[in-house]
Amino acid sequence: MKRTVLGHLVGVGLALAAGQALAQNVPGVASEGTPPPRTTRLTLEELVERARRTDARVEEAEAELRRLQALQRQAHWAWFPKFETVVGFGGPLPEARNNGLGGPPTTEATVQGDWNFGELGATVRAEVNALLPIYTFGKLTALEKAGDQGPIIGAALRERARAEAGFQAAQVFYGYQLASSGLVQLDDTAKRLEDAGNRIQELLAEESQQVSKLDTYKLNFFRQMVAARRSEALQGRSLALEAIRLLSGAQPGETVEVVAVDLPLEEEFTPPSLEKALVLAEQRRPELTAIQAGITAREQEVIIRERAYYPDLGIIGFARFAYTSNATPQKTPFAYDPYNDATAGIGLAARGTFDIPVKNAQLDQSRADLDKLKAQQRLLQAGIRLEVTKVHGELVTALDKARVFTDAERNARRWATAAYAAFDLGTGDTRELVDAFTALAQASADKAKSWFDVRVGIAALDRVTGTAPAGK
Repeated sequence: MKRTVLGHLVGVGLALAAGQALAQNVPGVASEGTPPPRTTRLTLEELVERARRTDARVEEAEAELRRLQALQRQAHWAWFPKFETVVGFGGPLPEARNNGLGGPPTTEATVQGDWNFGELGATVRAEVNALLPIYTFGKLTALEKAGDQGPIIGAALRERARAEAGFQAAQVFYGYQLASSGLVQLDDTAKRLEDAGNRIQELLAEESQQVSKLDTYKLNFFRQMVAARRSEALQGRSLALEAIRLLSGAQPGETVEVVAVDLPLEEEFTPPSLEKALVLAEQRRPELTAIQAGITAREQEVIIRERAYYPDLGIIGFARFAYTSNATPQKTPFAYDPYNDATAGIGLAARGTFDIPVKNAQLDQSRADLDKLKAQQRLLQAGIRLEVTKVHGELVTALDKARVFTDAERNARRWATAAYAAFDLGTGDTRELVDAFTALAQASADKAKSWFDVRVGIAALDRVTGTAPAGK
């Protein structure tokens, strides 16, 4: 008998364990500022929406998405020429005067090799070079295609983070409901035991042969166990509520109230077939979208490495300017003039390198990375199929158990009612009463836990098939 009752209490204790276990895996969401205190009532849909929006993992994924979008823009602007510019200013410089045609010096200070610097001056120089690629053997096109995959990957990773946050929100929400349901059941059991205890005291006072002092000890033991479990259940519900606060991004001083719902489904629910669930997962899972985009990007990288052996053809341009305050500008192009210059030009050019061994190694590395990613894709597909199969099977099993435990709880309640009535009338004994109460408590705990598993299983199936959660 003691073992049976303890088993029941452990079952009811699942209510508090749900809150504790879920709270341990919920990431914190930091909030800044302290708005005026207010009370927020959260439904499941509101909690899921807030978790998908404010979870730190979602914020991290959104930052990664912005980075990948910037890389995409960078890839599309890779053709834009780099204007390599050098600007300098220097001095003092010695005097450099002549006739402007490269002729002899017109001043003594212009002669080199003495200490006569003449009029000291300063110089300003600027030089600009640029290459505009016009044909790269497909390297620029491949780079653009690879860059286009970045936002696809980022959006898929963000959706995965949102799905995880939404699923944990559903876990915590139903964990809170399970803890609350367990408290209600414990209170109901405590009330029934108290009534039975009062009745036993009355029968003892009447010196009835129906009961003995031993029955009082039994009943007190069960009442103390229920009181201890209730304390633990309260702690579990508090932990679940704190986890809800963290996932919802509640501000300091904000009071969060969770809208109560019944764990049993209000309408008949039929899960999709396993084949349909697998098809949905293959079509909607963001991880598959991300890895396919990654493969496309790697394929374009291989193309770039293969075309790296060919040079880039383009239009090259340059411009140079130099001015020195104490030097004579030359009037003939045949005279060398490093002091004063204004030159610009444009032409066709080919740019490339001949580091063939390095290019070979880079190409082999890109091909290996592509093969590795394709292997990871096959592994991911197999893992997703296994995950969907597991979650689908657990949901079907939980649904079957929930229906059975619902019927069992209904029969146990009738049994307990009849046993208490017989005990009150003096036609039943304490053993029958305790057995009925134990069966009812165990059945109620099993029913609540099984419907909790169904609720969480539905949310889990939505996650593994890539289906939008409640409220989205």
